[in-house]
Amino acid sequence: MKFALPETLADAIALLGEDGARCLAGGQSLVAMMNARLVSPSTIVSLRAIPGLDRIESRADGSLLIGAMARHADVARLTPRSPAGALFATAAGLIGHPAIRNQGTIGGSIAHADPSADYPAVVLCAGATMHIAGPAGNRAVSAAEFFRGYYETALQPGEIVTAVEVPAGPRGGAAHYEKCSLVDGDFAVVSAAVMLAVENGCCTAVQIAVGGGAPVPIRSAAAEAALIGTPLGEADIAAAARTLAEAADPIDDFRGSAAYRRKLIPRIVARAVAAAKRKLA
Repeated sequence: MKFALPETLADAIALLGEDGARCLAGGQSLVAMMNARLVSPSTIVSLRAIPGLDRIESRADGSLLIGAMARHADVARLTPRSPAGALFATAAGLIGHPAIRNQGTIGGSIAHADPSADYPAVVLCAGATMHIAGPAGNRAVSAAEFFRGYYETALQPGEIVTAVEVPAGPRGGAAHYEKCSLVDGDFAVVSAAVMLAVENGCCTAVQIAVGGGAPVPIRSAAAEAALIGTPLGEADIAAAARTLAEAADPIDDFRGSAAYRRKLIPRIVARAVAAAKRKLA
C-alpha cells in the first residue's frame, strides 16, 4: 500500500485517478473499514496538507462555508449567528467522543454517507450544497441530490468534496438536533434535524430531516407544509411526524429493527420540533 500526501487539490485528484486509490480525510470511516477488511486501498491519498480545506467561514448573514477538512470539534465550537449555525454546532458536538471529534472531518463523514451518521440529516435539513472538485472541474450538488443510497453519493471517480455551503436558515428562527442512540456518541438509531420560525404564534417556516430511517436522509415537503400556519401544537407536530414516518424505509440491524425505527421516528421528530420551538420562547 502506498501513502501520498499531495499539497494541491490538482495533485490529489490526479492521484485518485489511480486504480484502488482512496481519499483519506480524518480517517474515522476509512480506517474502520480497512480494519474490518471491507476495503483494501492500493494508495491512500491524504488531504491534510492541502491548504484551505479546513477553513470555516461564518458570514455576516449567518450563512456558512465549511471546508471538507474541518474537524467535528471545530464545527462544534462555532458561535452560531443563525439557525443553521446552531444546528451544525449542536450535531457536531454529539458525534462520537472527543478523540473522534478532534480527528474526524465533515467532508469525510458526508462522503461516507452512512444514513445513521449525524451530518446527512443536518445538511439536508439546512438545504446545504456540496462543493466538489474532480477531473472534469468543479461543480456544486445539493444535499437532496448528493445522497443516492446506503454509502452511495453523487461523487464520481476521482472527485473530492471540498466544502459544504450552508444557507442561514429562517430569519429569527431556531434549530435543534435530536437523536436516539444505543450509547452516548454512537451512530443514531433515528435522528431528526429541525429549523423553524414562528411569528404571531404561528409557524412561518420549517425544515425537517430524518436520519436513520431510510437509505438516505428523509425530508417531506408535505410534512413541512402541514405545519405552516399552525401554532405547532402537539397534534400539529404529531401529524407532520407521522407523514415523515410513512416516508421512511428503515432496515433491521443490530441497533434496532425496521419496525422499531418506524415507531421511533414520530417521537424523535416531535421532540426535535418541540425543542426548537422552546428556543424561540
